[in-house]
Amino acid sequence: MIQNKNLLTKQMKNIILYSLLYFLFIGNIVGQQTPAPKQTIDYSIEGATAHIGNGTIIENSLIMFSNGKISFVGSANSRIARIGTVINANGKHIYPGFIAANTTLGLAEIDAVRATRDYDEVGSMLPHIRSIIAYNTESRIVESMRPNGVLIAQVTPRGGTISGTSSVVRLDAWNWEDAIVKVDDAIHVNWPNNFSRGRWWRGEDPGLKPNKEYAKNCKKISEFFTNGKNYLTESTKNINLPYEALKDVFNGTKKVFIHVNGQNRITDAINLFESLGIKKVVIVGGHEAENVANLLKLHNIPVVLERAHRLPSSEDEDYDRPYRSAKILSDAGILVGLGMNGEMERMNTRNLPFYAGTYAAHGLGTEKAVQLITLNNAKILGIDNFTGTLEVGKDATLFISNGDALDMRGNVLISAFIQGRKLSLETHQTKLWKRYSKKYNN
Repeated sequence: MIQNKNLLTKQMKNIILYSLLYFLFIGNIVGQQTPAPKQTIDYSIEGATAHIGNGTIIENSLIMFSNGKISFVGSANSRIARIGTVINANGKHIYPGFIAANTTLGLAEIDAVRATRDYDEVGSMLPHIRSIIAYNTESRIVESMRPNGVLIAQVTPRGGTISGTSSVVRLDAWNWEDAIVKVDDAIHVNWPNNFSRGRWWRGEDPGLKPNKEYAKNCKKISEFFTNGKNYLTESTKNINLPYEALKDVFNGTKKVFIHVNGQNRITDAINLFESLGIKKVVIVGGHEAENVANLLKLHNIPVVLERAHRLPSSEDEDYDRPYRSAKILSDAGILVGLGMNGEMERMNTRNLPFYAGTYAAHGLGTEKAVQLITLNNAKILGIDNFTGTLEVGKDATLFISNGDALDMRGNVLISAFIQGRKLSLETHQTKLWKRYSKKYNN
């Protein structure tokens, strides 16, 4: 009798648990915004200050688009017939959709819940792991990017020596297939540290000390790519997926993003990949990249900086060196983009325009700072032929803001479009804001 009672109690608990999980799942799905439908209405936006994305602006502009493509960019004084719905944007600002490089958007939802984290796979050399497969278009974090103008992102894996392969997505889609802008755009390599900290829990000095394994770890990267190159030249072979994934790297159609900081390590990484015959390389992070600007320019290597809000990388640097790095590199002729990394980087991706604004305030200037997260990022990601600027023939991926979109006070979006599809700017967070603002206004 007691055994039957315990069994019944256990069954009831399971029923209650499964019911709760079901309603949580359904509630989460119902709470998501439906992706915008394909553009069927033409639009003309006139009167706004247009920030083209290539460093130029048009005061009192006229932007027209239909079928997802921009059909006219010029002055509102032009004697040209407006098409479709006319949006009066006098006093407003219009920008190309901002592009975030090196993010884990859609690959994790709650850091404390392991089942929601898909950005780091088990293993060390994983070029064949594709982040796009794990991308969740219904992430509430993803939808919170749109109200700040971040409409495109490079979804990037983390962890290991070779994390895997990234893809570029639109931040409004039904599923990952619909979201794709550019699939499998780059392989990501995490360069080893040449210094390490002592393990205090083992009684070691917690300070920095030379990493005795540095040369060995660099050699492992060299050997992996060398073995992959040899494998690809073999006429008969057993299929090796990690090596197969390197094919496009060696034929020049896929880039290698090297996550590396420090003057010496950046130099070592560039020299190694140059010796391997891999030309399409991008430096990500790039602390102290200014010190090797000549080497970067010689090999035509872009740099994806992270947010400026960080401390100098060494004691003898100026306190504001991180804030001026984009200006220094740009003046040296280096193509500079802006990405994300570090703590809370998924949530902080919404602040991408404000990080660009910090670089603008420290010498780079507003239009060049806009360029970091529009045309420059588009060039680095290989999508500049159809997005990144407001130009005829390119995708109508753009937004209208009340003011300066690089300033928190001005970045208040009126409308946003991806390929001409008018987006909802409502998110879980805007709903909460409206809910509680009403409470305190009573």
